[in-house]
Amino acid sequence: MEIIYLSFILMLSIFLGFELIAKVPATLHTPLMSGSNAISGITVVGAMVSAGAGHSGLATFLGFLAVALATINVIGGYMVTDRMLAMFKKKK
Repeated sequence: MEIIYLSFILMLSIFLGFELIAKVPATLHTPLMSGSNAISGITVVGAMVSAGAGHSGLATFLGFLAVALATINVIGGYMVTDRMLAMFKKKK
């Protein structure tokens, strides 16, 4: 029964996330990217705690994988944000 409950929460969060992001105007996209980068930074910290807890080999591997993917997400987000902000700079 727990797997059904967790699957429902996952599907609901995917649906709500898609609906919220689809309705964001272009002028708000860059500030939202900066906010999501901060949240991803928190994810990196949580993943490092999980990787270093030393519960089992699988938990350490999954924690390492979470650190790697969250780090890629943060770096990519900042690169996209920087590129979008460069589009609004005045040309000399």
